[in-house]
Amino acid sequence: MERRPYFVMGDLASNLLVGALVAAATGAVVDGAWPMVLGMGVGMLLGDLIALPAAVLLTTLLGAMESMLPLMLTGMVSGMAAGMVAAGDGVGTSNGTLIGALSGVVVFTGTYALNGYVHARHRREAG
Repeated sequence: MERRPYFVMGDLASNLLVGALVAAATGAVVDGAWPMVLGMGVGMLLGDLIALPAAVLLTTLLGAMESMLPLMLTGMVSGMAAGMVAAGDGVGTSNGTLIGALSGVVVFTGTYALNGYVHARHRREAG
């Protein structure tokens, strides 16, 4: 993955935005009367439907792997988290966007950390 500030900040901003959009959409669809498993499944589906067009649009700016992998994962994670919370006790739009944004940051951080670990291990084994 890229380490230049333009790409890193673009990845962070896109993950925050997609996570917030997915969680807000999930919070608008799922309410407290739903079972958690169903809310999680609907949230994951909404996450995929919202993240895919965003990832396709951002591939020209940030690169295919740099945007597709984190954004799709952010969409699924934030949708599942917001779906479970919305099914449990209902989630407002502001709480939903916060859950989604936090999910985006966690996925972004985890993706970059795992990529660094894999590259370091590969260099150690190759050299």
